Amino acid sequence: MPVLARGAESEPGLPKRPGDERPGGAMEELEHTCPQPRLTLTAPAPFADEISCQCRAPHEKLTIAQARLGTPVDRPVRVYADGIFDLFHSGHARALMQAKTLFPNSYLLVGVCSDDLTHKFKGFTVMNETERYEALRHCRYVDEVIRDAPWTLTPEFLEKHKIDFVAHDDIPYSSAGSDDVYKHIKEAATCHSARSCPAFPAGFLFPLCSGMFVPTQRTEGISTSDIITRIVRDYDVYARRNLQRGYTAKELNVSFINEKKYRFQNQVDKMKEKVKNVEEKSKEFVNKVEEKSHDLIQKWEEKSREFIGNFLELFGPDGALLSITYEPTSSTPGGAESSCSPLPRAEARRSEFAFSP
Repeated sequence: MPVLARGAESEPGLPKRPGDERPGGAMEELEHTCPQPRLTLTAPAPFADEISCQCRAPHEKLTIAQARLGTPVDRPVRVYADGIFDLFHSGHARALMQAKTLFPNSYLLVGVCSDDLTHKFKGFTVMNETERYEALRHCRYVDEVIRDAPWTLTPEFLEKHKIDFVAHDDIPYSSAGSDDVYKHIKEAATCHSARSCPAFPAGFLFPLCSGMFVPTQRTEGISTSDIITRIVRDYDVYARRNLQRGYTAKELNVSFINEKKYRFQNQVDKMKEKVKNVEEKSKEFVNKVEEKSHDLIQKWEEKSREFIGNFLELFGPDGALLSITYEPTSSTPGGAESSCSPLPRAEARRSEFAFSP
């Protein structure tokens, strides 16, 4: 959005910007050429020293209320967040997401402290500074990464990068001999006279004071210290795992005795795993045998019932075989019908012996 600037019209008490004065009071049309938020994620975020803001238009400070109402497209709200970002995790990403979404039109600059500063004021890191820079560049919420960021923010740094607001959780950050390194930012106020801002429509006035610090919400249950604590607590497990994956004892900083102990434990675990697999397979085999035995017994019972039923149908009291064997004759030689069935052969012989003289 082009704005008109006249160096001679600066209000009393406000310092003139270098180069504001023009011969004869001529007015120069200036445009905001600040870097714009990333619209696509096909490339990582740039570094600040590769894409510094060279905008010549007056960079008026904004109030939180104005920033939340929205700014012109060519005048994004420049929000700054910083940190160590070691072992970049979801807590870091959520904090940056909150900083990015504070205002409708935000440009998020993220400062990452160098190894020297971090080791001096906080302690040793797992990832080196280059790895931490790259991790931030590939976060979708980040528009620009500032390498070797200062441990304590200075007015010169804020002015150099034209920072409107600083985003961080509101918990005091004790370090470098201070109870809270963000205390001066939290208590600071950017004061402006009640005058129109050239980046906004005519009649849009600044309130007299507005703070630069905007708090974000810390994510509970996840932090770099928590992750390192888990690794230290289960050190033996991870050392054994990496030995098994081909890392040497020297790479893991493991002594000769511990290396042998870990390798022996790995062998024991392998044997346990084999025994467990054999037991599972044995149980599976036994279950299959039991199922088949049950099926066989059930089939045998069915066949047995079928056999007994067929046997009774043939040889039972009302069986078909007996009805055929003892069926009475229809007539005698003299024409008289027989009234009784013939006796079986064994009974006839017993009768014969019983009545013989």
